Amino acid sequence: MECVPNFSEGRDKQKVEKIADCFRGKEKVKLLDYSSDKDYNRLVITVVGEPEALKAAVIEAIGKAVELIDMTKHQGQHPRMGAVDVVPFIPIKNVTMEEAIALSREVAETVAQRHGFPVYLYEKSASAPHRENLAAVRKGEFEGLTEKMQSPEWKPDFGPSRPHPTAGAVAIGARMPLVAYNVNLGTDNLDIAMAIAKKVRFVGGGLRFCKGMGVALEERGITQVSMNLTDYTKTAIYRAHEMVRMEAQRYGVPVVGAEVIGLVPMGALVDVAAYYLGLEDFSIDQVLEARLME
Repeated sequence: MECVPNFSEGRDKQKVEKIADCFRGKEKVKLLDYSSDKDYNRLVITVVGEPEALKAAVIEAIGKAVELIDMTKHQGQHPRMGAVDVVPFIPIKNVTMEEAIALSREVAETVAQRHGFPVYLYEKSASAPHRENLAAVRKGEFEGLTEKMQSPEWKPDFGPSRPHPTAGAVAIGARMPLVAYNVNLGTDNLDIAMAIAKKVRFVGGGLRFCKGMGVALEERGITQVSMNLTDYTKTAIYRAHEMVRMEAQRYGVPVVGAEVIGLVPMGALVDVAAYYLGLEDFSIDQVLEARLME
């Protein structure tokens, strides 16, 4: 099982390391990657493990984040509603989506009871259709939680019907692998980045399996179209990249770089290589490392 918890801390290195420590040295758990961003003020951890061992490590990390992060003082470019913003479980090998859903519910119930932390179930774990989309669950962010929770439609699935005073609330669920892919623009005009993101994302009439938003990277003096490709087999990285480039042309803005956040499936990169190199009938079976892992 894989888990990619997102924490609302990307500036204090000591806090970042203390949260990451919850996944280090654990039997049957492996910390694969973690990255923090000052502009987003966000930490993304990628970890894999046996379900029960992974469950214990994730619960420990959530507790540490609740202890360390004060959302009343938090500011960042990325939408967020809690010290631990979202915790997705992803079935990778020898586990099913049903098992991932069950694990997400167990973690949700435990952290709600242990920390008084309101939990919303989302994606495949959602208790109602209107809770499947993370953007809908997160709408209003931390500052709007008190008012949002007063509506019966947005009562948490677990925990109190009021935000944790310093940690807010969290979304926990099960989903398929996604690719977090960002394209950097050679402009500091955030309105342009937001306009391009609106055109590219599905709800704006863009790519079916793409969520996107415009972000200002203030330290670098540029902006970014930040995207989540929720099914990279149907909305490929290269397609998202080229659509951003195409929309940027109307503003006379160049694409100056791109980045992947966290880990990316090898198949997604093979698809990109085949497109840009014009490879015919190329498949992942022709990648040396893929054959060695068989």
